[in-house]
Amino acid sequence: MEKFITKAARLNGPYNIELIERELVCGEDDIIVKNHLMGICGSDKSFFRGFLPPKTAEYRQNPKFPFLLGHESGGTVVAAGSKVSQFQVGDRVMAFGWNNNFAKYFAAKEFQLQPVPEGIDMDIAGLGEPTACAMYSGLNSGVQLGDVVVVMGGGFAGQIIAQCAKQKGAYKVIVIDVLDGKLEIAKKLGCDITINSAKTNAVEFIKDLTNGRGADVVVEAAGTEASFNLASEIIKHNGKFVFYSWVTKPITLNITRWHDDGLEFINTCLVHHTWQQRYVWTPEVFRPIAQGKIDVKSLITNEFKLDDLKAGFELADKDDTAIKIVFRP
Repeated sequence: MEKFITKAARLNGPYNIELIERELVCGEDDIIVKNHLMGICGSDKSFFRGFLPPKTAEYRQNPKFPFLLGHESGGTVVAAGSKVSQFQVGDRVMAFGWNNNFAKYFAAKEFQLQPVPEGIDMDIAGLGEPTACAMYSGLNSGVQLGDVVVVMGGGFAGQIIAQCAKQKGAYKVIVIDVLDGKLEIAKKLGCDITINSAKTNAVEFIKDLTNGRGADVVVEAAGTEASFNLASEIIKHNGKFVFYSWVTKPITLNITRWHDDGLEFINTCLVHHTWQQRYVWTPEVFRPIAQGKIDVKSLITNEFKLDDLKAGFELADKDDTAIKIVFRP
């Protein structure tokens, strides 16, 4: 069995992250991947701040400290066990599992990896999981030609979903955030209207825009209590509420409108579906990126070496204008 020594991230407690040395052994059903690029997810930032959610089926390790952090990455297969049939050494792959991916090398099972689609370079493949999730959400949000679409949150996913909505023929795409820097990027990437909800009454603005009806589709991609409740106010009767965010701590919601206005809820979290569904969907959702219709690279705002892991996480914690922070081994 081949062995690999790697530096890897360990979260010991809130704001306490370090690189440790780990030995990875390639067992008969294991795959070892050498990373090309890694990204900080919004959930990683929550974990860094100490908000670990209860254990769900998604976890292969208990969500408690110390926690072996990382899931966004992509790279090249350097070893494959004797029972591995879907991948071989040299294959380009994207990670779709919690495999301690803030590392030079990581180990995975077949169902936790995805082949890199044709026409996708490795910088985007390194962000394959969050990109696929956002694209799947954008393409399956129920947006129709002529819709008024509101995206709550101008982070990585929100920016991609907003681009998808515009490409699908939305009449107006509106991005709401509290940070002007993110809203400026949204405008550059093609959204029609931006609203800083800390400065503008978004409910009144959208009612005026829609003659009192509200937005046809609202995508919640900010992951805060305020965002969920604002989304509930600005959506129209029988509108589509697209549920994207993963909120890792309890929040209080006003769900009266959810019931009385017959809202349609759409869960678009691709990574939380079965791996078989993901395996079918992922090549399709990357096709518009390969065609140049969706801009992902402009969303990479900060880059660090893996050795500077702590500095990258400190930036993520302190500067919410950073959309996607990445590391290279």
